[in-house]
Amino acid sequence: MSGGLDHLAPALSALAAGAIAAGLAGRASPPVAVAGAPAEPAATFVTLTLGGARRGCIGSLRARRPLGEDVAHNARAAAFEDPRFPALRPTEVAGLTGSVAVLSAETPIHAADGPALLAALRPGIDGLVIEDRGRRATFLPAVWEQLPEPRDFLRALKRKAGLPELPSASLVARRYTASAVVLVGLAAEIADRQ
Repeated sequence: MSGGLDHLAPALSALAAGAIAAGLAGRASPPVAVAGAPAEPAATFVTLTLGGARRGCIGSLRARRPLGEDVAHNARAAAFEDPRFPALRPTEVAGLTGSVAVLSAETPIHAADGPALLAALRPGIDGLVIEDRGRRATFLPAVWEQLPEPRDFLRALKRKAGLPELPSASLVARRYTASAVVLVGLAAEIADRQ
């Protein structure tokens, strides 16, 4: 992670592993204090992967909980509550890897949907939240690796939100950045806690 949080990577890995191991065992998650972590609330996303494919991704767009609590909550949710995947099984732990993205505050993009919005996007930098017609979706900045063209990025995000691809005068767009850390030794830490 950037922004002076590199030293927290082992603690965040341990928190995620503890929350996932507790979920596998049907127990409550362990305490989530992180020594040296900023006291202010943080918004995080936890992404779990298995065999190189996404296995769960859950997060918070708004900072509401302390960093450790948000990571533990989202790690457990990514493992067991992502509606796109079945709950994580103990047999999947050995190949599990993951990452945490710590999000900045969102800022509005003052550009109309269409060419102006596409021109305002910063590929590889911006995470994007769109809202329209009661629907909302986000893509983390890491999604630019799969969709490097702004038009494709926005089109796929609209599909994710269930919105038509045509420009909409009522679309609201906000950007954020994210600092990411790999959850080092996640599978081994979960196995040690079972």
